[in-house]
Order: sequence, then C-alpha cells, then structure tokens
Amino acid sequence: MILYGAPMPAPNPRRVRIFLAEKGIDLPETTVDMMKREHKSPEFRAKNSMGQLPALELDDGTCISETVAICRYFEETHPEPPLFGVTPVEKALVDQWVRRVEFAVMMPVGSFWRHAHPRTAALLNQFKDFGQSNAEIYKGAQKYLNRELESRDFLVGDSFTMADICLLSTVDFAEWIGLPVEEEFENLTAWRTRVKARPSANA
Repeated sequence: MILYGAPMPAPNPRRVRIFLAEKGIDLPETTVDMMKREHKSPEFRAKNSMGQLPALELDDGTCISETVAICRYFEETHPEPPLFGVTPVEKALVDQWVRRVEFAVMMPVGSFWRHAHPRTAALLNQFKDFGQSNAEIYKGAQKYLNRELESRDFLVGDSFTMADICLLSTVDFAEWIGLPVEEEFENLTAWRTRVKARPSANA
C-alpha cells in the first residue's frame, strides 16, 4: 500500500495525514513533488487521472483518490476511533459539514489561491479581481462558522471528526496564503486553538 502526498502547506494530503494520525495508522507518505509538476506526469495520471494529490494505491493496484474517499477506506478498515460519526444522525451531520467546509470555506480559499496569489501566477491565467473578491467571501464564511461554533467544541457533537479535519486543514492553508482567521471571530479562534493542540495537527 502506497500513499502519495505532498508536505505542508498542501491541505488535501494533510487531511489524510491527520486522519491517519488520529487512527494510529503508521503509513509513510511517498512525496510527489508538486513544484516539479510530478502529479501531472503520465506516470502519476495512470494512478489518478485527475493528476491531483493525495492518492492511495492498494496492494492489488487499485488507486483511490479524493481525501474523503481515502479516509472512508481507512474508517472501514480501522473503525476505531470513529471519525465519521457513530449513529446515523452523526454520520449524516459529518457528511453535511464536510460538504459545507468544501463549498463555503475551501472554495473561496482555493479561488483566492489560484487567482490572487503570486505563487500560482505561472500556472494559469489569473483573474486577480475575482481572486481578491474571494477574501471577503472567506471572511463571510468565518463569520458563519463563528456563529455555528458558539455553543460547541467541535463541528459535530462532542467528538473530533473528519469535518474538523477538513476545516483545520483549510483555515491553516488560508492563513499560509495570507487569509488569517479574523480576531473578532472568537469562537472560531477558540475551536482552532483546541484542535491544533491535538498531536495529529502536527501531521
């Protein structure tokens, strides 16, 4: 079994590393050099036709991509501790929050990264006004999250779940590209401090 990924600050490979750390699974990551565009090579596209990281190659040659899909595989093979919820309601709420993080939080962060950040200028035709406009959209997402986290420690119930992993990797990456969590959002800041104190956050 081979896990293909990339080091910090890449948020998607980090999601899987945090998940594995929470599960206590020791699976070394095989680094794919994104700066050298190795993830776009024909050899890697044979494993993941989207040319994206991370990817998990099983012993029989099956390749799984997309962070949630990879983590669900490990949830099935290593069910303890549960990170996708236990009851039907918890599982549904984890899925709900993963989707909200991906669309309401990661989407504006990703758009800012692609279209407004100097590191990506050579990779695509940037629309900088559009990119910059996503900073305000991301601030709105922070305001929403701050309100939702007013009376709870985690996004779903009383436990750290995949939803928290997705959000942590996103807000940390956002800060790295110049979009910090605003000081006024105290609940979101407290949540981030709480989850970053977990050993897995160093993955």
